[in-house]
Amino acid sequence: MSRHVAIIGGGVVGTSCAYYLKQSGWDVTVIDRGTIGGGSSAANCGYVCPSHVLPLTEPGAVAEGLASLFHKNAAFRIKPRLDPALWSWLYHFARRCNERDMLAAAHGIQPLLDSSRTLYDALIRDERLDCGWRERGLLFVYKDRRKFEAYAATDARLAGEFHRPAVRYDGEAVLDLEPALRPGLAGGWHYPDDAHLRPDALMKAWRANVEASGGVFREYCAFEGFVRRSGEASAVRTNQGEIAADAFVLAAGAWSPALGDGLGCNIPIQPGKGYSLTMPRPSICPEVPMIFPETHVAVTPFEDAYRLGSTMEFAGYDESIAPERLQILRDGTAPFLCEPEAEPILQTWFGWRPMTYDGLPIIDRAPAIGNVMIAAGHNMLGLSMATGTGKLVAELLDGRPPHLDPQPYRATRF
Repeated sequence: MSRHVAIIGGGVVGTSCAYYLKQSGWDVTVIDRGTIGGGSSAANCGYVCPSHVLPLTEPGAVAEGLASLFHKNAAFRIKPRLDPALWSWLYHFARRCNERDMLAAAHGIQPLLDSSRTLYDALIRDERLDCGWRERGLLFVYKDRRKFEAYAATDARLAGEFHRPAVRYDGEAVLDLEPALRPGLAGGWHYPDDAHLRPDALMKAWRANVEASGGVFREYCAFEGFVRRSGEASAVRTNQGEIAADAFVLAAGAWSPALGDGLGCNIPIQPGKGYSLTMPRPSICPEVPMIFPETHVAVTPFEDAYRLGSTMEFAGYDESIAPERLQILRDGTAPFLCEPEAEPILQTWFGWRPMTYDGLPIIDRAPAIGNVMIAAGHNMLGLSMATGTGKLVAELLDGRPPHLDPQPYRATRF
């Protein structure tokens, strides 16, 4: 007997859920209010990074965030406004900026990152997805010697407690790993197990793969609510009519709170706005993706392009692209690279990251509607966590033993 699942949200998490559910024998329909892969999955930096174990809720994050409020061009920015949901989120975030809560979140983040990294290997190999997959690690580069040395404590924790050590490159030795860097830097920390890909290429290839196995994607199909019968959902209402199904997955990223009425749980997600600039590869182009922690800017070299990305702006669902935010990307890259950018700009982009205040996603059945799964709130790691999330959702809907403990991602924890 066939089973049909409707997935609300056509980003990387929704598409991953579609893939693993299709593999498990479900008929799949994915709907999206815009284009498939057109939100935060479109032009992020493309990192698949098991090194990113530690959440943003680290000790000292509140003081750093408050200091940034007085700097107009800081990478982190909160747009002042009367928004009770935002201020509640910030309050709960601040309460978790301590050693105990940070480590508790990290131990929930790591299994999903590690699972996803392994599953990406299998996905790229078995499905031969043409998405620019590269396994060149991720390099954290420092200009200031004191800050470079200070990172040693973080790396020791990642190595000792989470078994994710970096390779240390002091001073000019970092140029041996990445010659595109400027001379005179303090050094870098290289996480060799990280990988990267081109996210828009992944979305195109993955969608085609799911469609080839019978999956259906419907664009500009806006979710308007669930049709309920006998305590469960029987269909979704959309601007294109009702879609009946046996089960449903809410994977709408930063839009999930607005779609979660009646699910019986709080979905405390705030949209964390990030930006990117995509351009041709400079003549002296890095080959290793890198992050500059001192300026909070990331760089990704693709086979046929080059991207600068990052910043975090809590400005609600503001769709404008602020030139000064883009300038932060340029200014934050210039001190580190021999040739930090190229012309012309091929794409100017922003996306809303779905930020939870504890740094963990929600992957669980909705308490009030048992045949609705929530798969949202992956913070800045949606791409990195997508495959593990998709597999876990399929296991939970099937009633199979999950490949990792779902307890850290339960919907009732808030």
